[in-house]
Parts: sequence; C-alpha cells; structure tokens
Amino acid sequence: MALYQRTVLVVEDEPLIRLHLADTLEDAGYTVLEASNVLEAVAVLGQSRTVDAVITDIDMPGALDGFDLMKLICSCYRDTAVIVTSGGHVLCEAELQPGCAFIAKPYDLPKMLDMLAARIAQASTRSSQAWPCGRLWA
Repeated sequence: MALYQRTVLVVEDEPLIRLHLADTLEDAGYTVLEASNVLEAVAVLGQSRTVDAVITDIDMPGALDGFDLMKLICSCYRDTAVIVTSGGHVLCEAELQPGCAFIAKPYDLPKMLDMLAARIAQASTRSSQAWPCGRLWA
C-alpha cells in the first residue's frame, strides 16, 4: 500500500536557495513545487493540486510579498501549513497568522524539516473547506 506523499510549495526568488531547499525536501520524501514570486505561487495554488505546506520568503519581486501570500493561504487554504522565512526580518508570533511559523535564514535544514512535519500535522487536524472565500478570479 502506497503512502500519501506530502506536497510542499517553495516560494523563493533566489534560485540557489530555492533549489537547495527543494532538493532537501525531495530527499526527505516530499513532492516539491516551486515558485519564484507570489503570483507564480497563486497560480500553483489555483490549480487542482493538493498543497500540504508552503514555505515562503518574505521579500520577493513584485507588488505582493510573503506576508500577502501567508494571509491568502490562511484565508483560503486553511488545511495548508505555512512557514515564513527571511534573512532580513525577524518575526515574532504576533506578526504571523495563527498556525504559521517563522524561521530565519540561513535556516538549519533539520530544524526546517522538523518544523515542516509539525506544521503539516497541525494543519491536517484543522477542519475546513477548500476555497471558503471562493475563487480569486473568474
């Protein structure tokens, strides 16, 4: 019997950081999707895929940042775990949406994997509807 493989979306504008994190997650048994900015991430989320967790940087090119993505996910994808990362910001829990986590860059990859597993387990226990706020576009 095959086990369900969890899917993680990595949202990071720095290609080498994104690649390294994606490789680490794949080695740990996750299916990894990648986006280099918030709009690409929204496109991935808008497809009919199940994304169990999102790891997002805060500062990215474009009008939207990782905070905007975190808010969207917490509003519309309540069963999706969110980990916010940054090399330029240090966040406290009060600055995050409920259930989200923060890890500073450069991150300790074993710590990131432990945090990810814990957040996915926590998110999967919450009951919610997919898209309680409706589609973002017509």
